[in-house]
Amino acid sequence: MLFSILASSAVYAQKVTVSGYLNDAKSGECLISAAVYDSLTSSGTVSNDYGFYSLTLSKGHANLSYSYVGYEPFSVELDLTRDTVIDVRLVPSMSFLHEASVTASRSELGVRGTQMSAIEVPVRQIKMVPALFGEVDVIKALQLLPGVQSGNEGSAGLYVRGGGPDENLLLLDGVPLYGVNHLFGFFSVFNADAIKNVTLYKGSFPARFGSRLSSVVDIRTNDGNENEYHGSVSIGLVAAKFNFEGPIVKGKTTFNISGRRTYIDLLTAPLMALEMKEESNESDGNGTSSGSEGYYFYDFNAKITHKFSDNDHLYLSYYKGRDNVYASAHSSEEDSYNLGDSDIPTYYDENLKFTWNWGNVVGALRWNHVFNPKLFVNTSVSYTNYSHVLGENVKISEEKDQENLKCDESIKYASGIDDIAANADFEYKPVPAHDIKFGTGYIFHTYRPGVTTSFSANYLIDGMAGNIALGDTTIGNKNIFSHEISVYAEDNYDITNYLKLDAGIRGSFYAVEGETYHSLEPRLGIRLLLASNLSVKASYALMTQYVHLLSNTDLSLPSDLWVPVTSNVKPMVSSQVALGLFYTLRNIDFSVEGYYKGMDNVIEYRDGASFLGSASDWESKVCSGIGWAYGVEFMAQKKVGNTTGWIAYTWSKSMRLFNREGNIINFGEPFYSKYDRRHDLSITLNHTFSRRFDLSGTFIYCTGNCGTLAMQTYPQGIISVDNPYGFSSLSIGGYVSGRNNYRMPSYNRMDIGCNFHHYFKSHPTWQRIWNISIYNVYNRLNPFLVYMDYDSDTNKKVMRKVSLFPIIPSVTYTFKF
Repeated sequence: MLFSILASSAVYAQKVTVSGYLNDAKSGECLISAAVYDSLTSSGTVSNDYGFYSLTLSKGHANLSYSYVGYEPFSVELDLTRDTVIDVRLVPSMSFLHEASVTASRSELGVRGTQMSAIEVPVRQIKMVPALFGEVDVIKALQLLPGVQSGNEGSAGLYVRGGGPDENLLLLDGVPLYGVNHLFGFFSVFNADAIKNVTLYKGSFPARFGSRLSSVVDIRTNDGNENEYHGSVSIGLVAAKFNFEGPIVKGKTTFNISGRRTYIDLLTAPLMALEMKEESNESDGNGTSSGSEGYYFYDFNAKITHKFSDNDHLYLSYYKGRDNVYASAHSSEEDSYNLGDSDIPTYYDENLKFTWNWGNVVGALRWNHVFNPKLFVNTSVSYTNYSHVLGENVKISEEKDQENLKCDESIKYASGIDDIAANADFEYKPVPAHDIKFGTGYIFHTYRPGVTTSFSANYLIDGMAGNIALGDTTIGNKNIFSHEISVYAEDNYDITNYLKLDAGIRGSFYAVEGETYHSLEPRLGIRLLLASNLSVKASYALMTQYVHLLSNTDLSLPSDLWVPVTSNVKPMVSSQVALGLFYTLRNIDFSVEGYYKGMDNVIEYRDGASFLGSASDWESKVCSGIGWAYGVEFMAQKKVGNTTGWIAYTWSKSMRLFNREGNIINFGEPFYSKYDRRHDLSITLNHTFSRRFDLSGTFIYCTGNCGTLAMQTYPQGIISVDNPYGFSSLSIGGYVSGRNNYRMPSYNRMDIGCNFHHYFKSHPTWQRIWNISIYNVYNRLNPFLVYMDYDSDTNKKVMRKVSLFPIIPSVTYTFKF
């Protein structure tokens, strides 16, 4: 490869390079993967994630065209004599047909690119997808794509190509997030109003990505309008949100802020206060009581960009999101008792406070620099914090005659993870045939598991005073520190006009508690162009993961704990091969992909073991084994026009095997993974009838999830003297024939939604939108969980199911200015 580059460089010694940035003419937002093409030489390139492009051409005449889906194309004729910088601002198309489809379209994902097993979903399409309670959700939109499964009803988890929920790398402007769910997994932390671009990688991973086995979700946020102030305010069924952007210094410095908060707790607070007051009035004696409880979550995104010069750009971004569950209760009582001829007063007071909160804080500083027309670098430093705190505090005060007692007891469970990271990513285009990326990164991880308790008491008894203080006691593991280093290089190489190669290598090193692991991960993608709109692609990728997620349930609970690899639990490794056919016909992209993925050192709980929120001794509760998954995926996607959407179908199979010595599960026999599904179909359609009205709908059908169920039950207990001929039944035991031995009924659902737009004549940039959506239109009661029960009427055992969401209509009002 190096020889090829050097040889090509000699040939291109008499050439010049055209470079610059591509931006939106109205807002100044950078355009990701916009196309630049010279019609005279048939040479082209695309802009990167920051809008920068570089194209090397022969000296002399050039006819350059710049294009981007949803924008008017721009062309310019040049007589090139030296390296030239051209910054281009494309104008959005004015017709509503094109306005409805102002979206990015990465050329490397299409027929002509080498990248496969990757899908880009336009943010506008994501916003049009009908959603639970009307809350637009990026993760739930990704669940509608081939190869991606959702888990349980309403869950915002991702299960990609047979992988688990901890095997997905979710990046917000290049920074990893750990806890990405609100409300126990029913909503994700990503506010669609703050997002510019979403790309999902399921395989054929570029060498710049690593640390997870199954997928990479690359989410880029808006920079902010550099010319005008714009904003929006939305009020929905369960939450309100806002977005505001504009210039700080026109043409140089911009900002973009957005926020979201649920408000069910605020609406129910007066009702709860009234109920507590009524209970207090109905109670006997001279006591009083009060209290409150509630739940809410919020997100806040902020971003500032500054342009020092054409060669230097600075980006400062911040995110904070949190879930809060709270409850408090206060009760007091005054009374007296008779002692001889005297009434002795007594007083009792009790305060109880309960708090449960969890969430992320992310901060990042990026600097882009153009060294020369062929070399671009993005450097960044970032901080990520995910924390979970569960606390309870009880204060009791009691006075009686000459005795008084004051007690203060608290318990706090706190866990989390902190990352401090630094990265440098280079893009080098020495000649048109080579697009080289290389870089390095370092992460310092701090894992924080543990439980803290404290107790103190002050007392006065018979004139004797004293106190007891146990102080803070920590239960569980101390903080664990680890270091992760990565280096990578990749080259997207045009061998001929028909054959293209994307080859890369990634090296990673992980050090924790005296153990050091390393991995060398090759990546390879090949594209053979059979016709201008038809290609065959193949890929191979090896991935290594150094962290595990300990979880006890199907829901995404905040008590789920991230832990690093140890000397006993090795890193997870996967190798994936894929083969696909890609075809474009009249703005519709068709793809068929087959894949096989092998996994090693995957972990599952031993039979009967569970995780109770502490990292203590977790290694003895899990087993290490292998897994494999394979399947076929089909997708037809249309991004342009007033009818857009996609049809996705997946046939897949996912298995696990734990038969190593000391790591036996399911008697050492293979079993289906929990989210193995044979069939998964989703249809998403959006149609824009006019500037004032659009309609969208989603249909989902999939095979049911697997689960472990006791198919036979028996009483277990002891034979007592009172009942010598039978059991004194203490509990019901069960016989389990195997792990994941039961498959739940199939799942299907239809959602619809529509938007009514109103434009103000007096203020052309103002817009009012009413969104009406219906979740689960035909009220299908899909199973959330199933259990074995006894029917007393028929004297037979029956299977019962619990459903979560019936038909749910919602209304959202949005005002844009």
